Amino acid sequence: MDKRKTDRIKELTELLNNAARAYYQESREIMTNFEYDKLYDELAELERETGIVLAQSPTINVGYEVLSSLPKEAHPVRMLSLDKTKDTGRLREWLGSQTGLLSWKLDGLTIVLTYKNGQLFKAVTRGNGEVGEVITGNARVFANLPVRINFEGDLVLRGEAVISYDDFEKINDSIQDEGEKYKNPRNLCSGSVRQLNSRITAERNVKFYAFSLVSAEGLEFQKREQQMEWLSGQGFECVFYSSVDSETVETSVKWFADNIQENPIPSDGLVLTYDDIKYGKSLGQTAKFPRDSIAFKWKDEIRETTLREIQWNASRTGLINPVAVFEPVELEGTTVSRASVHNISVMRELKLGAGDRITVYKANMIIPQIAQNLTGSNSAEIPEICPVCGEKTEIESENGVRTLHCINPDCLAKQIKLLSLFVSRDAMNIEGLSESTIEKLVSAGLVRELADLFHVDRFEKEFVEMEGFGKKSFENLCRSVEAARDTTPERLLYSLGISGIGKANAKLIARFCHNKWERIENLTFEELVSIDGIGEVMAGSFCDYFKSEKNRRIVSDIIRAIRLDQKEEDRNDKLKEFTFVITGSLKHYENRDALKAALEQAGAKVAGSVSAKTSYLINNDFSSSSGKNKKAKELNIPIISEEEAMEMM
Repeated sequence: MDKRKTDRIKELTELLNNAARAYYQESREIMTNFEYDKLYDELAELERETGIVLAQSPTINVGYEVLSSLPKEAHPVRMLSLDKTKDTGRLREWLGSQTGLLSWKLDGLTIVLTYKNGQLFKAVTRGNGEVGEVITGNARVFANLPVRINFEGDLVLRGEAVISYDDFEKINDSIQDEGEKYKNPRNLCSGSVRQLNSRITAERNVKFYAFSLVSAEGLEFQKREQQMEWLSGQGFECVFYSSVDSETVETSVKWFADNIQENPIPSDGLVLTYDDIKYGKSLGQTAKFPRDSIAFKWKDEIRETTLREIQWNASRTGLINPVAVFEPVELEGTTVSRASVHNISVMRELKLGAGDRITVYKANMIIPQIAQNLTGSNSAEIPEICPVCGEKTEIESENGVRTLHCINPDCLAKQIKLLSLFVSRDAMNIEGLSESTIEKLVSAGLVRELADLFHVDRFEKEFVEMEGFGKKSFENLCRSVEAARDTTPERLLYSLGISGIGKANAKLIARFCHNKWERIENLTFEELVSIDGIGEVMAGSFCDYFKSEKNRRIVSDIIRAIRLDQKEEDRNDKLKEFTFVITGSLKHYENRDALKAALEQAGAKVAGSVSAKTSYLINNDFSSSSGKNKKAKELNIPIISEEEAMEMM
């Protein structure tokens, strides 16, 4: 036996298992789909040649043990993977004289749902195919899932929980820390579905698409399409499919390929299933694959090009990521010239260097990736200084993955979060300065401190020449900056990003100082802790901030750029002894913030949660079963309507 082949089998088995463990259990990727499929095919061929198949081989194992604190449950029937092909000719041969359903292979998390007496009874993830995690509470808040249906018998179905590209981008845009952003919708969905707090799941707009009816008590179906139509009638959204035969399957595959860019839901291929249920079941299964379905993976369109350079992009976490910039090529109907290389380990594995001939493709026809380096010069240098601040960099290694970091705590790239807070609606309220715009301004060296954001008019030439901008957007930004110059002490204080000083505390401090900024920035520790609602930790952070000459200079520069309204607000103290909590919908005020402002104007405190210190809970629906209502009743706290609160003011 060739020892090299045996050693390679062991190596590939470990590599692929590590990749699958990272992907399915830890919601992260350590290799691309292209790399995984290539190594998987190599392993399968070596196993065929040698007859050696290790016990842990991914070619015979479905998955891994589930690792989390969610309850685990064994599936009554083992959930197998699907055999796959990239050849439409094989799909045609596989169908033979049968008809089938060709559908998207959605890229999310597979869920098994059980309904009893018309109610959602249980939801379990696929897990390793044998044991999954019980996520019933989270499934109840999926955006489109019916928790009640007309069918009263026991029902079991399978489907995919997914997050759309639009929602993925919105959620990532809301995460200020670049290092905390999700790599792809599949990772975000996995983390969202497996949350221990279903409120987080609900906020992420997870949707469920049914793709298989396992059993429906007392009902028998002859065709898969009949099952899908029946599920739709029960209120389930089903995965989009097309009925095909051996004559039409290739045309249908082309239609899916042409429309993948327009599909709002992530997919990583197609699934073809025999329409005739009895025929499909009669074929049985292998140790790993059912024989009634087959997956089709896109045959990647690969183009050869020349690597121009490796750019290093610094993020707000200090992580500096390599990005490959290459001669533009046409891929899947669009022009691409950049691809993330992820980290130093991947860059070294690909042996990249300027001038190398490389092949590139789009993973799942969407995300540009480097497939192979045909030259392998390995000449790309790792920068010793940060491309933004010019300070030293440091290589870190974790779990065998090497990454580059800027170790300067004052690096401008790490200040994006502070800059974004500074321009936000409740702070300086400079419209038109998104996080990405701020990052471009910082990268271009136009913004070096907070006050610089009020002087963008000095950089018209540089601004309009930046990618994605023009004269019109520059003029709109200048108008927004001018409007934002008129502000208040509480907004200015909040905008500085002092630890613990949020909107509410900034308001308390400004009121205590009668809206006089000089008084605010010279408050003593003792004065701060005397303000009801300001604790010692907050007071310490506040004092530490204004002890810094650098910070005082930053604030002084801001004050010179703005018009600070220091008039003391008109308010009464009629409700100063009361603490209110607001919940439910309102009739007279535009939103809760508006009612909160009115209460505070009358001297009241407004808290976010019900406690023993709460004087009144404001809720127009006294009989509501909300958590705040229940808590108020448990503590004998009066629940009053919006109108009653208005009378008190």
